[in-house]
Amino acid sequence: MSLRITVLGRGAWGGTLLRLWERQGHRLNSWSRRDGGDPATVLKDCDLVVVAVSMVGVAPLARQLQDDWPTDLPLLSCSKGIDLDTLCTASQLWRRHLPDVPLAVLSGPNLADELERGLPAASVLSSQDAGLARHLQEQLRAPHFRLYTNADPIGTEAAGALKNVIALAAGISDGLGLGANAKASLLCRGLAEIAVVLQALGGQPSTLYGLAGLGDLLATANSSLSRNYRFGTLLAEGCDEATALARIGATVEGTRTARATLALAEREGWQLPICGQVVRLLAGRVTARQAVQELMQRDLKAEAAP
Repeated sequence: MSLRITVLGRGAWGGTLLRLWERQGHRLNSWSRRDGGDPATVLKDCDLVVVAVSMVGVAPLARQLQDDWPTDLPLLSCSKGIDLDTLCTASQLWRRHLPDVPLAVLSGPNLADELERGLPAASVLSSQDAGLARHLQEQLRAPHFRLYTNADPIGTEAAGALKNVIALAAGISDGLGLGANAKASLLCRGLAEIAVVLQALGGQPSTLYGLAGLGDLLATANSSLSRNYRFGTLLAEGCDEATALARIGATVEGTRTARATLALAEREGWQLPICGQVVRLLAGRVTARQAVQELMQRDLKAEAAP
């Protein structure tokens, strides 16, 4: 049975999903900000709306569509990050404007270029509506795209957002040539910081070690296909934020997520030293090497503490 799917956002990820599901025999329609016009027009006569816009575009799009969303039309959110203005995840933003929409989240180690080339990948569909998650799992799978389910959308989103910050830091580590020991240490301590945020937002600890957490972190922290990783290597070379963003030429979610997460941490009293140093580096208050030195010189403590 094919679905009528509308994809909102045709960037690297949205475009990849559109072509993937089109090849599986589904009927696809799409809208992008580049198209102009009213996105509400593409909501009619479809079975599922997939939102793959960048985080900065989620809130205005949700406001724009809240009065036109058809009753019971499911929404699959594929945006990763934390909104800088509201300090919300993507699904939390959608819930503000569409409180009753059937909603699921898609996240995992899915570098768009590899999936586009038909290389095998897995991801997780997360929803508190188990029936919706199972339905989408069955309908959206592909021979090289395996889907799992969980019931922890907030934890799934928190892990997917924060891994971009740690992947950015991993790019800095590799760009400075700090070696395998330093990078392994960074990723382990980065997982501890992700755990603080995930659990504080109400996520399940097991999600951290699933596809949206550890899986996504391993992919993005070790591949030049990751924009956040490449951005980190450019910072290590001495580029400032604006120059590095211009050289990437596309959205780098880790920068805004780092700032939003640090704002949350300051409000809630969390200790997130890696995230804090990333923000200080983005602001030009430290160099990449100074940030590393400050992390290494922090007070000694038990491993469990971030």
